[in-house]
Amino acid sequence: MHPLVLGMAGGSGSGKTSVTNAIVHSLDPERVVVIQHDSYYRDLSAYGGRPPEQVNFDHPDALDTALLARHLEELRSGRSIEQPMYNFTTHRRMESTRRVDPREIIIIDGILILVDERLRSQMDIKIYVDTDADERLIRRIRRDILERGRSVESVMIQYMQTVKPMHLQFVEPSKHWADVIIPRGAENSVAIDLVVQKIRMMLREQGTVRA
Repeated sequence: MHPLVLGMAGGSGSGKTSVTNAIVHSLDPERVVVIQHDSYYRDLSAYGGRPPEQVNFDHPDALDTALLARHLEELRSGRSIEQPMYNFTTHRRMESTRRVDPREIIIIDGILILVDERLRSQMDIKIYVDTDADERLIRRIRRDILERGRSVESVMIQYMQTVKPMHLQFVEPSKHWADVIIPRGAENSVAIDLVVQKIRMMLREQGTVRA
């Protein structure tokens, strides 16, 4: 029996992680593993010595999605993986990795996961969290300052130069592939409850006795 794979997409700051957490805690957290697409960012050394401010981290090519797709195949086949870990302050891969074991439910979280057919084809449910642009920007400023050591100015420059253009070019159009669109993120408890019910139904259909 293959694990059930959920894709959780949406713009930066849309509330994907909050929705994911709500779904996980509505199920049995021991049965779920969450993988962040952000962990698969390419190391800064891949850009030929360019400084971070000259790198478009919001383009699909900034992530090693091929590796994530292979790792997802491994997990679906019942094999563990060594997930890379990324330091957002230095923009470099860490030497240590995170061992991820197969679980009944796998959630892939990332702004660009619906852009790539290799990932989409392995998802049983594709979700897009749709949140207003101003709310997403406020959340991104707060996160990047508090968690990633950025300045307000650097966050705003990156937003105007790459985040917003890449959102319009890649992220927003990718909701065409979504099975479920959740407006307003985690505050939309009705939509989250419906997704949880669907997950339980699919697990029952697979013969998972604890669904």
